[in-house]
Amino acid sequence: MNVAEAVGRALVAAGIGQVFGVVGSGNFHLTNAMTAAGARFVAARHEGGAATMADAYTRVSGTVAALSVHQGPGLTNALTGITEAAKSRTPMLVLAAEVTEPRSNFHIDQDALMRAVGAVPLRITSAEEAVAQALEALRHALHERRTVLLNLPLAVQALEAPGGVVSQAVPPPAREPVEPARADVDALARLLAAARRPVFVAGRGARAAGAGDALEALAECHGALLATSAVAHGLFHGNPWSLGVSGGFSSPLAAELIASADLIVGWGCALNMWTTRHGTLIGAEATVVQVDDDPTALGAHRELRLGVTGDVTRTAHRVLAAADGKQRGLRTPGIAEALAARGRRRDVPYEDAGGPGRIDPRTLSIALDDVLPAERVIGVDSGNFMGYPMAYLSVPDENGVCFTQAFQSIGLGLATAIGAALARPDRLPVAALGDGGALMGAADLDTVRRLGLPMVVVVYNDDGYGAEVHHFGPDGHPLHTVEFPETDLAALARGYGFETVTVRTRADLGAVEEWLAGPRTGPLLVDAKVAKDRGAWWLEEAFRGH
Repeated sequence: MNVAEAVGRALVAAGIGQVFGVVGSGNFHLTNAMTAAGARFVAARHEGGAATMADAYTRVSGTVAALSVHQGPGLTNALTGITEAAKSRTPMLVLAAEVTEPRSNFHIDQDALMRAVGAVPLRITSAEEAVAQALEALRHALHERRTVLLNLPLAVQALEAPGGVVSQAVPPPAREPVEPARADVDALARLLAAARRPVFVAGRGARAAGAGDALEALAECHGALLATSAVAHGLFHGNPWSLGVSGGFSSPLAAELIASADLIVGWGCALNMWTTRHGTLIGAEATVVQVDDDPTALGAHRELRLGVTGDVTRTAHRVLAAADGKQRGLRTPGIAEALAARGRRRDVPYEDAGGPGRIDPRTLSIALDDVLPAERVIGVDSGNFMGYPMAYLSVPDENGVCFTQAFQSIGLGLATAIGAALARPDRLPVAALGDGGALMGAADLDTVRRLGLPMVVVVYNDDGYGAEVHHFGPDGHPLHTVEFPETDLAALARGYGFETVTVRTRADLGAVEEWLAGPRTGPLLVDAKVAKDRGAWWLEEAFRGH
């Protein structure tokens, strides 16, 4: 058994069950060894898509997925997806073949490339240490929550591995939760006891820790309202005191209530400019606390009264145990009535901006929310449109949406939805895309069809890069570089084997209902020709931090 086979089999034995990638000569034997050992391999049509599929699968499943790519261009093709994963601290393993001869066309400094985007480069250096080094790469990804590149030099892959090494491969132990200091627990308990208008904002760390129940119990004790960052959307679904997403996607009522808080506690949440609307959601007199198991995250974006290093779930349990009685806080009948009436953005009245041949994206999103099954998993791309699916499409829980936006790249949405769909095959997968991102990722429409995914791909099609159109257009700048002739995306999708519908009015969505009621023998693409006369409500604020 050579090193390529030994490493592949060992990683599967250690828990890697899902691999995405594009296979070339350099990663051929490694990938085949992993599938022979029982891993599922999904061949994407582009390495960039494969990287984002692995990222999304890891986030939604809670297990480490692997990306397998060829040396050199295979890795560079995957770079944007790897950057998104690295910025999001996704525990993902990138397996890349490597040439060490500088004269090779494939040669690049793969280590430097990964360091530049925030990933951790490691390497197989010998046949004797190959399996141990591969297992260490997996352990590092899991325990340090990092995207790790494991370089596999071609010459080392071909060496004979020592006998019996694969049998020693076992899954790494679970990451130990960080216990908060008793003094910090007591300090937070005192702040909560003194607060009259507390608000909890849960983020990526709370989602990863499965902290929803613990935070709801603590919030109930202290009368706190509950909100999330965009990546943790759905964590408090169904709770009558949930404000939804904090930040640019908030409803007006949610923003008002968050800004009125006298205590804001970020639970595994960076409280960055997106979640706080550049700080405007934090009142001048508000006390700010942050809880995170990574001490370097505390105070990175916001000055704190208290920073608590600890696992979010464990800290919430400890603070609840230290509570002395129950408080009403913001949980008053008046606020309950207001939240029921206008807590969601879809409850806010608006003047429909649709016109001849164009549907208002709010009308589109509300209608889709009404007709799509509640058990859904949504992958959202980036762009002017993205606030509509995030604010108007409900999700059943924190695994109902995958928001790959740490790098703010467009073109990742379809691959995000594919990875999320494979992680949650029990739910209807929905990809929410703009036309620019849809065309960037169009090659993997084939992957959707080939995998037999019953996916609904919704394209908010405004025939351009809407963010730039609405940012620069009002100042009179020429827009010919960011606007395009109308594209028939439905015709394109039919070529890939999709069923399609072009939507220009609310009535056109009847075809979506028919598809949902039918056998769903193929995926569905909705080419929604959306109104494009004005930008999304959150756009001006977003560009202030560009």
